[in-house]
Amino acid sequence: LYGLNIRLGERVLDVGCGTGLSGIALRDAGFINQDGCDFSPSMLKRAAETDIYQRLFIADLNEGLGTADETYDAAAAVGVFSFGHIQPSALRKILRVVRPDSAVVIGLNDHFWELGTLAAELHAIETEGVAEIAFQEHGDHLPGAGIGGWVIVLVRAST
Repeated sequence: LYGLNIRLGERVLDVGCGTGLSGIALRDAGFINQDGCDFSPSMLKRAAETDIYQRLFIADLNEGLGTADETYDAAAAVGVFSFGHIQPSALRKILRVVRPDSAVVIGLNDHFWELGTLAAELHAIETEGVAEIAFQEHGDHLPGAGIGGWVIVLVRAST
């Protein structure tokens, strides 16, 4: 995954899993040991119907994950950083639950990126040595819809 040393058997958290679309994509890429979390019980119910998650749980990312530090080998947060959803400060809560030297993959649209709050948080996280940006790419967010977006991979710093 983006040239990082992520093995397919590792434990991955699908943050803001919604109906499970990201989890399905992760499974199709070979990641079969996944947990998912979301704020909405109805979304978790739909994610459960995919039968791809080991564990599903409710989480308000703006408040915290309720998961022990360094539980996961990687995390993906696709479409969760958005207007009216998750605040950029939640990124630190996600980084807390992955092991040192582990990746957090973020996918977001241009409209939220252009607000600048996530970019500022990423800069602060790098400056403080919490994590570093290992990869960043701009492209189609929703192919065919004319909406661009970003994929950003952070690697949590070694402790």
